[in-house]
Amino acid sequence: MRQNFRAWAEALETFVLEVIFDERHDFKARLMRGFLFGSSKLFTFAVKLRRWLYNFRILRDRTLGVQVIAIGNLTVGGTGKTPVVEKFARELQNAGRKVAILSRGYRSKPVPIHTKFLNKILLREDQTPPRIVSDGKSLLLDSETAGDEPYMLASNLKDVIVLVDKDRVKSGRYAVEKYGCDTLLLDDGFQYWHLRGRRHDVVLIDRQQPFGNEHMLPRGTLREPPSHLGRAHTIFITKSDGKTADLRARINELNPAAAIIECVHEPVYFEDVFTAERKGLDLLAGKKVASLSGIAQPEGFELLLVKLGGELVYSKRFADHHRFTQQEILNTINRAKKRQADLIITTQKDAVRFPKIDRRDLPVFFMRVEIKIVAGANDFQDCVRKICFR
Repeated sequence: MRQNFRAWAEALETFVLEVIFDERHDFKARLMRGFLFGSSKLFTFAVKLRRWLYNFRILRDRTLGVQVIAIGNLTVGGTGKTPVVEKFARELQNAGRKVAILSRGYRSKPVPIHTKFLNKILLREDQTPPRIVSDGKSLLLDSETAGDEPYMLASNLKDVIVLVDKDRVKSGRYAVEKYGCDTLLLDDGFQYWHLRGRRHDVVLIDRQQPFGNEHMLPRGTLREPPSHLGRAHTIFITKSDGKTADLRARINELNPAAAIIECVHEPVYFEDVFTAERKGLDLLAGKKVASLSGIAQPEGFELLLVKLGGELVYSKRFADHHRFTQQEILNTINRAKKRQADLIITTQKDAVRFPKIDRRDLPVFFMRVEIKIVAGANDFQDCVRKICFR
């Protein structure tokens, strides 16, 4: 039942995305676009109203007496946020800060409905502790319970606390009181205005689709109007190719005070999904490669495989955050073998959602990537210093 619902939801998501990006032009798509356009006007009003309520202190924010770094996007998905969160966490930890990453755990296992219902009926504060993905020593949850990104961050950052809870004031307080944290990283936190204090806002902009199709949700992919970029202290242009003069000019119009940093997602090594054996970046040279992914923008991932010397003979794409079944992995292996592929490559984000499989006719590796700053390195170090010594 749950699997059928997931398949239906992913099919609907794919259809809506095709409508949003004008890839479908039939009557049903045109009708849907009209509905989404009207809905986006209501959404825009709601976003601006909520911001106004916080600005005039009608909705009250909280402070926990520690440094807060909110890292997020103006658009939905696909900017490569997780490696940037990882880089900030590592740099701050190395500089002597006690860091906790607070995530809402997108598509993690939710709190039981009856618990939520009782809390609302009895008007009581939710006392359920946040999910501890990592206590800074051990990885304590699986990816389904924690969510993909929190699990991946906890796997890559062995000495950083990672907590999951929709209420990040509650999880932040838990990090401060239980673990003595003095720095809180809000993963996907640009729109989370309830936690303020000594706050530094970092916004990621994808060079390929900086403002989506310029429409607000649900007609487009913008969570906030581009003018709201003015709140940011630091702006990362991700997936940079160096040709960013026009984008930089627009960013400077919207926010002339923010530091602008350009970065790329650089492959580091390949790791076998099932055995953890690591291989160098020359693994793909002269090989026939199949790709398997469930991410927002798979084109860049597939292009990178070709740049590393692989011949892409088969690619299988699923919806973002897709949780793979054993049969789907086996089907991909079978189709890759028919195309005479030598191996299958996936992303680390996808690998955490792989089930165990009984047969491995082809090796399956994930590509480990990290952020490499290509412009504005001094601005990044200044940003870290200001956070550390504020």
